[in-house]
Amino acid sequence: MIIDSRIMESAEEESLLGQESDEENSELSDDELQEAFAKGLLKPGMNVLVDEPKKFVNNVEGLKHCLADLRKDLPWVERLDMTNLPAEDTLSKAEGKVPSVKNGNVDADDDFQREMFFYRQAQATVLDALPLLSKHGIATKRPDDYFAEMAKSDQQMQKIRKKLISKQLILEKSEKAKKLREQRKFGKKVQVEVIQKRQKEKKAMMTAVKKYQKGMTDKLDFLEGDQKKGKDSSRTSQGANKAATKKGPNAKRKYKDQRFGFGGKKSGRKWNTKESHNDVSSFRAKVANAKGSKGGKKGAKGGKQNKRPGKSVRKKIKSRS
Repeated sequence: MIIDSRIMESAEEESLLGQESDEENSELSDDELQEAFAKGLLKPGMNVLVDEPKKFVNNVEGLKHCLADLRKDLPWVERLDMTNLPAEDTLSKAEGKVPSVKNGNVDADDDFQREMFFYRQAQATVLDALPLLSKHGIATKRPDDYFAEMAKSDQQMQKIRKKLISKQLILEKSEKAKKLREQRKFGKKVQVEVIQKRQKEKKAMMTAVKKYQKGMTDKLDFLEGDQKKGKDSSRTSQGANKAATKKGPNAKRKYKDQRFGFGGKKSGRKWNTKESHNDVSSFRAKVANAKGSKGGKKGAKGGKQNKRPGKSVRKKIKSRS
């Protein structure tokens, strides 16, 4: 952009703006512009922006020289360049369709047509280049025992390996922490269930004890504890044999049976029989003929006489004391 000064009013303006001096292309400061505007030296239409025309250079000799430098007479093996038209669209030909795109007639705005054209052109290049490569003895397939040097050094691969191992350790730690949190939640839940179960068992035992104390039951099953649980579990596992298995008498019942018998007929228990009548092994003469008995009556202790002193004797003893 060039500033063209068209209107000059006086010599003072020329001296201030300095169009003919060395400061013609220099930029004025804000203070100088403000002073010039205050004095009225700046007016509309004084400075006009003009577009500089673009110069087109057609250096034919230079272009030919550059082309000669680029163009080298080398064999095709050194260049490996191919110029091909796209391959024939065999799919549309097999289906009997007319190809919508001919060679070179491609809509640049249609992405599918453009990419398909590139694909077919690359396909044609491969079909033409493979015979040339085999003709010049250039292998196009990798052998089975091919060993290629890695693009990255061993140090770089070691760094990558350490990074992967560190990431794996971080993932393992996070998974372990997650499992521990789940186990804690599950353990707390199990602990609450165990406490509730114990409280329930304790309540049931206290109820059974109160029933036993009140005489509402004579069973002491609650004293067996875990043995009873084991018996109950075994009974439940047996299933149909539960009715067949009978529980034996408890300790209280056994004691009563031992002391009072096993029930049955009570009348006539003390009647003599022929054997008991003839059995005199338990006869004691001293017991039968007790001394000091009066009128066939026995004392309080096996027929012994009462040796308590009389009332008058007890008074005399009391007066003496």
